Parts: sequence; structure tokens; C-alpha cells
Amino acid sequence: MPEDEVNDRVRVVFQLEQNDGWPPVASEGLWAIPVAADLVRIDNVPWFVRDLSLNDIVRTRTDARGALEAVEKVSWSGNCTVRIIPYEPGRFSGDPQGVIDIFSPLGVRAEGIEQFGMIALSVPSSADIPGVKGLLIRGSESDWWDYEESCVGNAWAASNPR
Repeated sequence: MPEDEVNDRVRVVFQLEQNDGWPPVASEGLWAIPVAADLVRIDNVPWFVRDLSLNDIVRTRTDARGALEAVEKVSWSGNCTVRIIPYEPGRFSGDPQGVIDIFSPLGVRAEGIEQFGMIALSVPSSADIPGVKGLLIRGSESDWWDYEESCVGNAWAASNPR
């Protein structure tokens, strides 16, 4: 990413609905790059916001405190968001980098968040989607992790895991 884009990033707050204590936070702040007066492009993989992916375009407004608040998703980037929580104990317990390392060769961007023991995957359409799905299923069946398909599209749904 060009250095000027990194410096132009803004924080956008998404209010979250909690159900039985999940997600464990009431809001999530995501980095974004302004693309128009009230539009931003999401610049990191969402941890808790549902139906949102890296590079999606979101309409914002400024709240009473001067913070940017998400209003609605305007367009989908085509990237999928999948979240993984490794089981404790298990093959990847305490090792988010190990999970990231096995998905990276499939064309996936992944980030770990130690505080919640989660890994968030951004799966672009150019990634090995059947390979990603197959690995997710294999890891779930092997009791390595649980996962959530947070934001996926037709290509994801139509692909057969391998």
C-alpha cells in the first residue's frame, strides 16, 4: 500500500449487536481510506462486524463527538471474511501465526488478535477458494478450530472444498 494511503487512513466505528455476550465488544473500529465526502474503503479485515470485508465501500457520518460512524455498506469488494477460533487445547492453541501460515499459500490475507484468540481471514476471489474451504472443514473436523463464514458470496457458496 502506498505510504500516502497509510497516512490518510481514518478510523470508522461500527456499532455491534451482542447476543449472549458475543461479540465481546459493543463496537469495532476499523481502518478505512476516504474515497468521497461520506464514503470510505475498509482497509483491514473485520473482527466482529458481520457482512463486511476488506475493501468494501461504506457510507459514514460524523457523530456528535466528531468520530466517523458507519451508516451502511454501499458496495461489496468481492472479498470474503472468515473468522477462526482455535480450540484450547489443540494443534493451534496459542499459535495464531501457525494458522495464518497454513492459509497464506492459498492466497489469503490473515490477521490474528491475541486478546480474543481469533484469526480473521480475507479471501479474495483470486484465492484458492476450494482449498480454503477444504482446510477450514478439515480443521473443524480435526478439532483444531471453529470457524464462521461472516461475509461470503456466490463464488464461495458454489465452490466445492478439496
